[in-house]
Amino acid sequence: MREVAPFTVMVIMEACTIALTILAKTALTGGLSPFVFVVYTNVIGSSLLLPFSFLYHRRESTQQSLFTFPLLLRIFFLGLTGIAVSQNLAFLGLSYSSPIVVCATGLLLPCLSFLLSIILRTTKLDWRRSSSQAKMMGTLISLAGFIFVELYRGPFIRTSPISLARPLQALPKLLVFYSTPNRWVLGGILLAAANLSVSIWNTIQMGTVKHYPQVMKVASFYSLVGTIQCFVFSLFMERDLDAWKLKHNRDLLLIVVTGIFGSIIRSNVHLACTRMKGPFYVPMFKPFGILFATIFGTSFFTNSLQYGSVIGTMIAGTGYYALMWGQIREAELRKELDVEKMGDITDLNAPLLQEEEEDAKV
Repeated sequence: MREVAPFTVMVIMEACTIALTILAKTALTGGLSPFVFVVYTNVIGSSLLLPFSFLYHRRESTQQSLFTFPLLLRIFFLGLTGIAVSQNLAFLGLSYSSPIVVCATGLLLPCLSFLLSIILRTTKLDWRRSSSQAKMMGTLISLAGFIFVELYRGPFIRTSPISLARPLQALPKLLVFYSTPNRWVLGGILLAAANLSVSIWNTIQMGTVKHYPQVMKVASFYSLVGTIQCFVFSLFMERDLDAWKLKHNRDLLLIVVTGIFGSIIRSNVHLACTRMKGPFYVPMFKPFGILFATIFGTSFFTNSLQYGSVIGTMIAGTGYYALMWGQIREAELRKELDVEKMGDITDLNAPLLQEEEEDAKV
């Protein structure tokens, strides 16, 4: 159960994420403003996450204060990069593209983080190591897959509903998977920019947790700050007051479910699986979104998936796993070096300890 339970839960999380992405695509196509959607979901998420964070850390005590200028500055930029910029770009890009493009650009995240670490000089490449070679090859393959998705779409995989989907003939009218390709490239670029913002957010977050280890409290405060930033930004981007009125009850339900799932459920599941299985366990399930997007797209929707999108996303997934293998291998080598250093220190200290014991006996 210790092996099966985390695996099953993570697969369910990816399936729910793709399902909510399809529902969000439907709402955006139906006229819901992406900027309004981001504000409403984060209002719900922040209002739930703030009290939950204090309950989560109620048994932990820390002498450090979260309300210092360096930490508040970090929280401001965490909200800006992790919520305001990334989510607005992501949902605007989704409105121009489709869930399969969201999967393809999501696989760029470790690639962009790796390139960012090289630019910031926090990572040094050693071409003699297989880990560095794998990370560079994975980066190039991921970028090639993303370019393939953007520039080549090809024929549709399925052009008419299959017999099993006949009882669900009304479903394509209720749900939307595919966008017309007039803004397809723009949607992919916006989604890639959103993942670049998330990469910057990851870099800031790692440094923030070192200064203040209570993760949920940090998340709750930058979520609140990001919600305020989204609201201010939306006032400039969406000036039509009617856009703030929800036209359908299903839009309200989607906003509530997305806010709860994103702020409480998914974050806690990811945190629990990371503590159980290590830091590389959760990212390994990201390519499962390709599988669910393909299944949903071909089962319930007509003219929704094209061969170019699926093939390009699979190429990006191959690069993703190659890069992840390089990161895992590098972490293992780092642990081996740390163990060797500890062994050398022990060997050096042993004669000194023996001499002290002999002197004490004399």
